[in-house]
Amino acid sequence: MSSNIADFLHDSALRHPEAVCVIVGDSEYTWARVDADASHVAAGLIGRGLRPGDRIAMLLGNSYEFVVLYFAAARAGLVSVPLNPAYTSAEVAVLLADSGARLLVVQPSTLDVGQESAAALPGCELVNVADPEWESIAVAGVERPVVHPATSPDALALLLFTAGTSGRPKGAMLTHGALRANIEMLLSLSDPPAVVDRDVVLMVLPMFHVYGLNTALGLAVAAGATCVILDRFDPVDSLGLVARHGVTTIAGAPAMYQAWCATPGLRDGMATVRMLSSGGAPLPPRVFAAFAEITGHEIFEGYGMTETAPVVATTLVSGRPKAGSVGKPLPGLEIRLVDDSGGDVDEGDPGEVWVRGPSVFRGYWPDAAGGPDADGWFRSGDVAYADDDGDLHVVDRRREVILVNGFNVYPREIELIIDDMPGVAEAAVVGVPDDTTGEAVTALVVARRGVTLLPEEIAEHCALRLARFKCPTVIRVVDALPHSATGKVAKGRLRDVYGDTGYGS
Repeated sequence: MSSNIADFLHDSALRHPEAVCVIVGDSEYTWARVDADASHVAAGLIGRGLRPGDRIAMLLGNSYEFVVLYFAAARAGLVSVPLNPAYTSAEVAVLLADSGARLLVVQPSTLDVGQESAAALPGCELVNVADPEWESIAVAGVERPVVHPATSPDALALLLFTAGTSGRPKGAMLTHGALRANIEMLLSLSDPPAVVDRDVVLMVLPMFHVYGLNTALGLAVAAGATCVILDRFDPVDSLGLVARHGVTTIAGAPAMYQAWCATPGLRDGMATVRMLSSGGAPLPPRVFAAFAEITGHEIFEGYGMTETAPVVATTLVSGRPKAGSVGKPLPGLEIRLVDDSGGDVDEGDPGEVWVRGPSVFRGYWPDAAGGPDADGWFRSGDVAYADDDGDLHVVDRRREVILVNGFNVYPREIELIIDDMPGVAEAAVVGVPDDTTGEAVTALVVARRGVTLLPEEIAEHCALRLARFKCPTVIRVVDALPHSATGKVAKGRLRDVYGDTGYGS
């Protein structure tokens, strides 16, 4: 039996071909249409000379073209490399080079960045979905046999670049089997079900992120639910879309729910909704409570990471939302909470989350380094404890990675950018709690002797070289930074020196 994730699309199309699969703006696409378009593009890509295992980079926002290309690439045995459309050309060029992408697909808004970055990688072609060349790929595929390959569960389907604690981003290698396993675990939950075929699902989470790609899009397609696609979140516009299309299921992030709480007409706008989930960052209990008070709906919260495709635990497992908790592990996944000596923690104590199961990634590109150990355990770097009900509470991260609206930001990249600025002696970047984004990127900068640095200058320097979500939102020029005995900046002492809740600008 094939494990290809595109089989979810084909199977749903066989069950109800004329039902609506995707809604984008005023356009509606049936399951039969989406499945056929994916097959035609898959065949066209093969006809273009791409072979199983080749990487296709996607610099696209949420769109019909994204959906079709993602499933087409899977069907053709290619590896999708979704990239954030907000990335600069320098950032994209690094990821194209690391992945060895053969093709970069862009949209009009990312064309300039795509052209600049692809030019730096010989052998990487560029296609704009607004150009006739994109249509020609699908048209060429119509004349070829429909592609439905038998796919091994170990075949690579997705290369998602995620943050490490130092250096450049690392590509998490997710197989067809891992992606399918996570979806099937979620589909096994029934009280309440995560998604069913009669659901209308709001797709506003970015599809270049594993949460929007597998937990939202992949899960909805597997269930046969209708996908209402929105490229950018606006609380008023999205609420209007929920009411207009009778949305029943929303996979969201904490910042979305916080913004909706301040939006007039929220209760009426959410009248058709039966299921709300949150992930990507901790959901503040005050937002959980406020949303429930206004709408009468409680939000199910989950926890996961790119390396686990992504969901590890959710309050959907017990069927009871609980403020501050991410619930129990999905059926089929094992979790250990481990202390510094490698043993299981005592009951109620916090420990590092180790995960084992079929949805865990293979390792980091290209040699699978950093993957599960010989016994199958992946060490997440996250710290959690289990309460008396056995529900998990994530309390900290051992890694220094900063989570901004669920997106990983690694300090070292930003520090290197700031260090390259004339007049900078040293910089340290940390995350501090933020009610809106989960964490705020905060930079502490030491100027060279005799040099005057302004926070505004540093902010402008970063804005030209980093995606917006990576740029520090708080910048402070300080006299000195604390150091360890080896001369390394002692980030654990920064809050002791400069405070715990922010540093001012």
